[in-house]
Amino acid sequence: MLCIQLKSKDPFYCLAAEEYLLKNFTDDIFLLWQSTNTVVVGKHQNAMAEINHRYVYNNNICISRRISGGGTVYHDEGNLNFGYILNVSGPSEISFPRFMKPVIEALGRLNVKAETSGRNDLLVDGKKVSGNAEHIYKNRVLHHGTLLFNSNLETLGNSIKVTPGKYFDKAVQSKRSTVANLFPGLKGINTLDEFGSFLLDFHLEMPGSSVYELTEDDILTIEKLAEEKFSTWDWNFGYSPKYVFKNESIINGKQLQVELQVEKGVIQKAELQGNYFSGKQAAILQDALIGERHFYADIRQNLKQFYIETTDDLVFAFF
Repeated sequence: MLCIQLKSKDPFYCLAAEEYLLKNFTDDIFLLWQSTNTVVVGKHQNAMAEINHRYVYNNNICISRRISGGGTVYHDEGNLNFGYILNVSGPSEISFPRFMKPVIEALGRLNVKAETSGRNDLLVDGKKVSGNAEHIYKNRVLHHGTLLFNSNLETLGNSIKVTPGKYFDKAVQSKRSTVANLFPGLKGINTLDEFGSFLLDFHLEMPGSSVYELTEDDILTIEKLAEEKFSTWDWNFGYSPKYVFKNESIINGKQLQVELQVEKGVIQKAELQGNYFSGKQAAILQDALIGERHFYADIRQNLKQFYIETTDDLVFAFF
């Protein structure tokens, strides 16, 4: 097994590295990485429906999409991500408990009793410390997960705290859980770097395991994949399934009702009601929104063109 610890904390690079190692290597791999503040949605989710728009934009939190299914998770520099990329001979070798077993054993050495849940999570004292997901490519499977070491749980909660009833679609919906950090219960580990080194050493004890350093060609290919796919709006937002967005807001004592029909992240139909805009303003803005991305910068630019008092409250009424 090749044991790899990524040096970059760029979430797009790290997600690209997972796909690259899955599709271009034949060795079994254990992977560790961190990223800066990022909300990571599952492949089949509607990214717009999974985030607290005002909070993530005001706090410069990145939005990214991974290649595996499942629900939304939050990464920061207090979280450590792990991954197994293994060759399998058939479906019987693919199971969440199988891939989480080594992590449970490693945590056990640190005096932490972790257990699997029915929702592909790892729990400690009934609280989620790790969310997991999988992706299959030919005869290889990527199983990856988070490990909340000392994450900012307040930021985590606020980033994915959404108001229900705004987005209507057939996307996979996240199920929120009570989360906790591992650090308070770990024995003999004081920093996340120490935690990462411990997990790496634990896997290097396994027969046939060795450290692998990415080559210059590996890095260049990963960077290209990150630039052309994982950092793009088309992947992170445009890949979302079609949806209808509905919202009602009271802004400065005036009512605004917004309904948008969106496909591949682009507004196909817009309807504005209430007394916030005049009838003429609403008609002009409705037409202007068609063909635009349902995205903060695009909505704000349209509002600035047609309505001079473009406040945050007005922009976020569209999300």
